[in-house]
Amino acid sequence: MQPPFEWSDDNVTLLEEFLREFALGRESVTVTLRGFAAFVPRVIYIDVVSSPKLTALQTDLMANVESNLGIVDPVSQTRAFTPHMTVAFRDLSKQNFKIAWQEFEKRQLDFEFTAENLTLLLHDGKRWNVKMEFPFLS
Repeated sequence: MQPPFEWSDDNVTLLEEFLREFALGRESVTVTLRGFAAFVPRVIYIDVVSSPKLTALQTDLMANVESNLGIVDPVSQTRAFTPHMTVAFRDLSKQNFKIAWQEFEKRQLDFEFTAENLTLLLHDGKRWNVKMEFPFLS
């Protein structure tokens, strides 16, 4: 929903309070996962079907983190929102991407769930970890 950004450990409480309040004002959203896709030549991801409700939530989140916290991702302001769940990225060389993509592009995946929380992820230098979840209104 929000591209990665750097944030001071000293201000994590402020970020958490903001996300808690933001989530409480929003409803749960249905998320549909359908197949695999890629950002050639390094990223393989699970395709998340775009929906008006998901897009509105993302737009609202981006606008609010910018106006309330000063967090801006200039790149995302110049391209369309592509909801996805990354499977492989930094650990995938261009050569290994070609090999992996031959496998993933043929795989079928069709799954739906209700996202009932907004999740804050923190990167430890190797992987993303769940820091905290913030429940939606319903």
